[in-house]
Amino acid sequence: MDGDTLYSIGDLARRTGLTVKAIRFYSDRGIVPPTGRSPAGYRLYGIDAVARLDLVRTLRELGVDLPTIRRVVDREVSLPEVAAAHAGALAVQIRTLRLRRAVLTAVARRGSTPEEMDLMHKLAKLSEDERRRLIGDFLDTAFGGLDADAGFAGIRRSVTPELPDNPEAEQVEAWVELAELSQDPDFRAGMRRMAEQHAAERAQGDPTVLRRDSAAMVRDQVGPALAVGVDPASPQARPIVAAVTARYAHVFGCPDDAGLRRRLLARLETANDPRRELYLRLLAVINGWPAPESLAPVFDWFIQALRAPACAPEAVRPG
Repeated sequence: MDGDTLYSIGDLARRTGLTVKAIRFYSDRGIVPPTGRSPAGYRLYGIDAVARLDLVRTLRELGVDLPTIRRVVDREVSLPEVAAAHAGALAVQIRTLRLRRAVLTAVARRGSTPEEMDLMHKLAKLSEDERRRLIGDFLDTAFGGLDADAGFAGIRRSVTPELPDNPEAEQVEAWVELAELSQDPDFRAGMRRMAEQHAAERAQGDPTVLRRDSAAMVRDQVGPALAVGVDPASPQARPIVAAVTARYAHVFGCPDDAGLRRRLLARLETANDPRRELYLRLLAVINGWPAPESLAPVFDWFIQALRAPACAPEAVRPG
């Protein structure tokens, strides 16, 4: 082909590998207009039609729509602009497909009902902003209005799920379960209660003293006793309980008496809610963190010991 020769649709089809029907289609829409007509009325095209058709075929294979293709070949919009826009659109489509794959994998593994699958899909396909609003509402319920100096901003960040753009099936399943859990009014009330107890602890005593969370105090003291099988109701548990309550009283400026032990018991019973531990496990899966240490055995042991007559200056019983 040379620059002065005009070519029929058949010639273009042989040169480009496109069908006559496809070339006629693009020609009818003004994307590859004919240069002229033969004496018999057939369309004729210049050499530039080959380049246009090659570009059209490439863009169509990449999923670019015809109106946009026409703007590109007519130089109304630059090819880099179109490429950037479509690359972004493809990224969204890829993420959507990956999310659907993850949902279906999770459904297959769980043996979910149609209703559960529908809920899972709705929760999984929430946008990032929608997910943030859903979890933000839960965290506002738990921590809203509490003293920022008590470390709640950091705590809030540490319990915020961040579903990745390319989640695994386990992360989608964990996100759905966490989202459902976060809407449980009783769980919300328990988290709020625990936050208020934490704030009250932080407000007590000398602020210059290093303050350890009561849960950490219990873990440090009870862990070794639990490992060697000390019975929480036995006299051997008494010095362990006394060590925790004495440290708790010293750090938070309280007398080590029955009242303190009741407050500590209430604190640990709130923290020992299995739904809280479930939330933290699901959070770790979603965020790709190591599985958290379970404190349930330690809490169970210490709560039993704190209630046992052998360990109390006077019995501490649920009120």
